[in-house]
Amino acid sequence: MEHHEQPEPLSPVELAAMRRSLANGRLAMTRRSLLRASAATAVAVGGLGALSSCGIPPAGRTDAAGSTDHSSAEKRVNFSNWTEYMDVSDDGKHRPTLEAFTKRTGIAVKYTEDINDNDEFFGKIQAQLAAGQDTGRDLIVLTDWMCARMISLGWIQSLDPANLPHAYTNLAPQFRNPGWDPGRAHSYPWQGIPAIIAYNKKATGGRKVDSISQLLEDPKLKGRVGFLSEMRDSVGLTLLDMGKKPEAVTADDFDAAIARIQKGVDSKQIRRFTGNDYTNDLDKGDIAACVAWAGDIVQLQHDNPDIAYAIPSSGYMTSTDNLMVPNKARHKQNAERLIDYFYEPKAAARLAAYINYACPVDGVREELAKIDKDAADNPLILPDAEMAARSHSFRALNAKESKEFTQKFSDLTGA
Repeated sequence: MEHHEQPEPLSPVELAAMRRSLANGRLAMTRRSLLRASAATAVAVGGLGALSSCGIPPAGRTDAAGSTDHSSAEKRVNFSNWTEYMDVSDDGKHRPTLEAFTKRTGIAVKYTEDINDNDEFFGKIQAQLAAGQDTGRDLIVLTDWMCARMISLGWIQSLDPANLPHAYTNLAPQFRNPGWDPGRAHSYPWQGIPAIIAYNKKATGGRKVDSISQLLEDPKLKGRVGFLSEMRDSVGLTLLDMGKKPEAVTADDFDAAIARIQKGVDSKQIRRFTGNDYTNDLDKGDIAACVAWAGDIVQLQHDNPDIAYAIPSSGYMTSTDNLMVPNKARHKQNAERLIDYFYEPKAAARLAAYINYACPVDGVREELAKIDKDAADNPLILPDAEMAARSHSFRALNAKESKEFTQKFSDLTGA
């Protein structure tokens, strides 16, 4: 009897953390209301149920080679994405980039905003994928840690480079070779989500704030510092400040970072841990400086000239949401053509101008400047070489590590 891999049940702490993220973390955000800095992973579910590191291959693995492609006969593609993650016309009735793709190729796009949470979406499609069945979706967008898991399970098809000439050529170097998908054999980034430092110049008396050390130790900021309730961002930035690599974090490294943040809690240096709700306090100056999501800061700066940001010299955290083709998808080649279309500078620029995330496509600046010069000059949207070189990602955690790390972070934040 075939056994299919099932996610481990979440611990009470992990469930609580996921609810917090859905309520006011990155999962709750919407771009237009300044409440959507990213569509990235919740703190609690990062790597939940990830495969054990014991080296045993996952049960229930299926073979992507058995998929039959109907792209030539069926000129359509079914695309599942997060909400508020695609450009929309001013009247809200059209999706310009998707319509331009259909006009050029004749491929109709059924676009569905049915991804609200990585783990929840995994639950929707898991049984079908484990049974080797079509999910009804040709293209999905999930966060890096969940992509890693699904690729490990053998549930994602390898992409054909012959159908991805623009993507292969124009993918920015910092996104080219993630440890969980070497050479981007199964995925291409949709957008990057940086976590950085932000501050209110009026609240700091005009002083720059550009390091975790300053957030945790500057007496002039006491009681007016915010850290994010997303574990990977707050702990990841702290690790970097300590000279540690989040890509290779050990349990001892994690404990040392937690202890360092705990000092900031005990001394009342840190005002509170926040989800997206830090934006109001930062805007008013109640929080003088904080760990922040770049998407929020781009939006806040439109209305408040006192809002500034800094990229720590030690580095910053980036996660990615990624395009993938699940096994048994009926229209793989059509999906690949759509992926490749979004790596053409004109289409990528239209998307970047609307979303204000970190664009993973090289060669977009000229096209983006035609739409929004400020966006084209903003390294949070188009990272320059220096900024790209400072980008880091938290490594994938197995289920045991996730439970332990989440419990320790929950104890720290008092959640």
